Amino acid sequence: MKMFSAPTTARVRHQLLLLLSLFLLSTAAADDWPQWQGPTRDGISRETGLLQNWPEGGPAVAWRIDGLGGGDSAPAVFAGHLYGMSFRDGQEIVWALRESDGKEVWIADLGPSFEQQARQSSEGPGGTPTVDGDSVFVVGMGGRVCRIDREDGRVIWQRSLVDDFGGSLPRWSFRESPLVDGTQIICTPGSNEATLVALSREDGKTIWQTSVPEEAPAAEVQPAEPRVQQPPPGGGRFGGRSRSGGRSRGGAAYSSVIAIDFEGSRQYVQMTAKTLLGVSAKTGEMLWKYDAPANGMGINCSTAIARDGLIFASSAYGNGGGAVRLSRADDGSIRADEVYFSRNMQNHHGGMIVVDGALYGANGGNEGGFLTCIDFQTGDVLWRDRDAPKGALMMADGRLYLRSESGTMMLIEPSREGLQLKGQFEQPDRTRSPAWAHPVVANGRLYIRDQGLLLCYNISAR
Repeated sequence: MKMFSAPTTARVRHQLLLLLSLFLLSTAAADDWPQWQGPTRDGISRETGLLQNWPEGGPAVAWRIDGLGGGDSAPAVFAGHLYGMSFRDGQEIVWALRESDGKEVWIADLGPSFEQQARQSSEGPGGTPTVDGDSVFVVGMGGRVCRIDREDGRVIWQRSLVDDFGGSLPRWSFRESPLVDGTQIICTPGSNEATLVALSREDGKTIWQTSVPEEAPAAEVQPAEPRVQQPPPGGGRFGGRSRSGGRSRGGAAYSSVIAIDFEGSRQYVQMTAKTLLGVSAKTGEMLWKYDAPANGMGINCSTAIARDGLIFASSAYGNGGGAVRLSRADDGSIRADEVYFSRNMQNHHGGMIVVDGALYGANGGNEGGFLTCIDFQTGDVLWRDRDAPKGALMMADGRLYLRSESGTMMLIEPSREGLQLKGQFEQPDRTRSPAWAHPVVANGRLYIRDQGLLLCYNISAR
């Protein structure tokens, strides 16, 4: 009888686990929102049958709950339940609510609340849980990475980005939403020895970690020539530093990882405190980097976008956004060629949406800002409108949902010609905190979180 060799057995086990994960994911409804920025991490819901215009005063409230605890964590929606994070009674928790009426099903206690150095946004976590089959995965403010049983809230395993990987704690804490990709959990400790790590979904053990030396050997990005829109003072980056060289690549920021496929190979793309990175999904090896979208303060929050052959990332604080196109160099390495860089898309942390060849996002930082639309292939500004103030953005059924930092909720029809407003309303019982939790649409409902308050609106047209 022929026996499997150890490597073959390992491969079979990996394939079985991947199939199990895919089977579990299939239990989710098509219109669920199981993770940060939705099913495909692009901020776009595939749901249809929603209101195309809002009545005066906004859609009807289906239910509301108070007492969630502090935080800007937007909920994930999966298989009839909502999942989010909070600080409550001195503890950092994950909560599960019933989708039908908001009733609390369980809470998972992750340990004492983390005391953030910066006062702003210290009320609680900002990451969204990632729900995958039978489990919920989270990253806490102090760097706790946990797998939680979806049925009863039991913590199955826990790792620390700081204690286990030497992670560098950002000033505003860890705010990442972990990526689940098959049997791997991807997150960002931010140390030079472990900038990104892949953990086993099953037991949390380390699969690989990305080592990023002071002068990274990966292929340098090739700047667009001769066209760079409104370049920052000093020849390209703050302090006269070049777009590609001379800086350590480590340091966690506040962005979350996306997965892309390039020429048959899987990559993970992440914005750190210093650069935009692409790493191998199989080994964690850094494949390319692009410094331009990362601001000199290391406060890089928005998730990168991969669409129509381009990868785009952006940050605020006087910086901007840039797009690269990947290609294969003669030596087999991956090139990242800059297509454009624009100071006209300084996206702080509200996110960006690409639809029909146009990119929509708020352009502005702490001083405010407003919705801007640029051509995604060229970076040319199509329009900008102060009537749509800076805020968080998502899309469902052909409409953009913009939640301004003051709390105003707006419904917008995408158009390359200008702002097309289709309704707006003010939520009840606004706190004094900025409205930074992103809006979520799932299964005919709109969810708005304001610290301990969660509002559910019926937006189904049926």
